[in-house]
Amino acid sequence: MLGTRVIWHNDWKAVAEHGPMPSAIGNFDKDRWQLFHTEADRSEAYDLAEQQPGKLRELVSIWFEEAKKFNVLPLIDLSLSDFLADGYEISVPVPPSGQYSYYPGTSEAPERPAANTHGVSYKVLAEVETTAATHGVVFAHGSRFGGHALYVKDGQVKYAYNCLGIPPEQSLEAPMPSPGKHVIGADFAKEERGQYGKWKGTATLHVDGEVVATGTIRTMTGHFALCGEGLCIGYDGGDAVTSDYSGKFDYTGGKIHKVVFDVADDAYVDVEMHFEAAYSRD
Repeated sequence: MLGTRVIWHNDWKAVAEHGPMPSAIGNFDKDRWQLFHTEADRSEAYDLAEQQPGKLRELVSIWFEEAKKFNVLPLIDLSLSDFLADGYEISVPVPPSGQYSYYPGTSEAPERPAANTHGVSYKVLAEVETTAATHGVVFAHGSRFGGHALYVKDGQVKYAYNCLGIPPEQSLEAPMPSPGKHVIGADFAKEERGQYGKWKGTATLHVDGEVVATGTIRTMTGHFALCGEGLCIGYDGGDAVTSDYSGKFDYTGGKIHKVVFDVADDAYVDVEMHFEAAYSRD
């Protein structure tokens, strides 16, 4: 994890202090190791490295043994900006089909490996079963600071897109179809790039192949979150995407079979902006 190392063994824990700043990058031999007796000090408030140098050497040796065993070496400690520059922002890892399929009953998919809807056109379709009592989240990705969600509430199918938490909230809605099996979803066709990189375009809400609502929305090009707030199917796993519901808002009174994201290959890369950012770091 960016050059950070730790080992826990028989109620003792050793942690290497390795900062994220450029001055620390690569200088693994200069890192100071901390030592904690976790059985007696669960909060890790007392560093015993100076009092127990023998124990510290023992744990550091164990760390190297485990690192060799599990192919951790050689160590790398690229900064977050290095990871982004290495392609996470430029080369979007989209499968050849452009499609990602997700299923209910799973933990959330972290944002980076999940279907990337940032700065592109996309469509999301869900195969569901509904009843008169159906309500809850079909999918949710992000939080109050940015994200989007498809859900059912008060007899309405709704799609909400939260752009950086800036009001007004953007949403489309239409009456929920009669009980039975249906395909519901939403798509976004980007049309105009805003001053700060946000994309504006037409969002469309679909029920069984029919367009039931349309509207103009703005979408985010940056990530919804640096960590957490991943893609969830059948619930919202953290901070709610929209103020229209709260908590997990599980999908109940029906069934989700699968949710398919279809991501277009129309990402726009502002090369000049990336170069400007790189030169400003230098």
